[in-house]
Amino acid sequence: MTTTPRRRRLRQNRTLRLLDRLEREPAADALIETIRERVRALPLGSGRDVLHGRSIGHPLHPALVQIPVGTWLSAAVLDMCPGRSREARLLIGVGLAAAAPSALSGAVDWADLHRQQQRVGLVHAVANVVAVGLYAASFASRVKEDGATAGRVLGFLGLTAVGLGGMLGGHLAYHQASGANHAEEVPHLVTEGWHRVGPVADFPVGRPVRRMVDDVPVLVVRETGGTVHALADRCSHLAGPLSEGTVADGCVECPWHGSVFRLSDGWNVRGPATAPQPAFDTRIVGGHVEVCLRQQDGGRAVSDQVPVGGAAGR
Repeated sequence: MTTTPRRRRLRQNRTLRLLDRLEREPAADALIETIRERVRALPLGSGRDVLHGRSIGHPLHPALVQIPVGTWLSAAVLDMCPGRSREARLLIGVGLAAAAPSALSGAVDWADLHRQQQRVGLVHAVANVVAVGLYAASFASRVKEDGATAGRVLGFLGLTAVGLGGMLGGHLAYHQASGANHAEEVPHLVTEGWHRVGPVADFPVGRPVRRMVDDVPVLVVRETGGTVHALADRCSHLAGPLSEGTVADGCVECPWHGSVFRLSDGWNVRGPATAPQPAFDTRIVGGHVEVCLRQQDGGRAVSDQVPVGGAAGR
């Protein structure tokens, strides 16, 4: 007698289902737009790029949040040890002081995300605001002689809110790729060597043109004088189409969130992008433009073969 094994019914994780609904829920979009405009209007100047993490090559916010999360977790451990309330209060105070720059860096990043990411990010921020409020109340309670017990309870509630906020932050970073380099895969997809992308006449001077190399979109710009530049077309910030952006002063500006990249080498001149664009060397052979990915391979730079920024003719 043979029996057919019963098929196991696969169900989506309940948490992921709730997060999926949150990403698609437009109820708070008007509030999100208001907050977004106010964050973008903050007079931060060059400090905005610092808060994005452009100087370190990746978002600054995840590094800053380690301070409040670490101190508050440490305070919870001390709260489980008799007679360590004073030390726990000190750690809570340090975490509260560190929460402000962490929140500001997160807000600056959040203002330049897609709407689905912003919806999750708003709840992430609410959870963290609740956590800060609970820890502030915990700190105030611990100052009182008879407030140690209430302080500990509030502290544990605050840690719970921090955990929820952290889970949502992880969803933003890893599931929604809000802080990832969206051009990182280009060197792994483009094959070595030169690739023909079209006749020179197909590239009007000063106008961005999109071409494909091994199924990877590439931005090509021909300057006055004949120099041709080529960069990966998808912006490293959130994969915006640079070929639909504005070219000026030797740079291209992403049409989605305003990141600016230098055409000669892909350097990110202005954020929110924290990573540069993969750049291609160029040459003109028989009236056609050819591009070759500029990269380090085994200690030898492919770009050593031609002048940086491209060649007008060969």
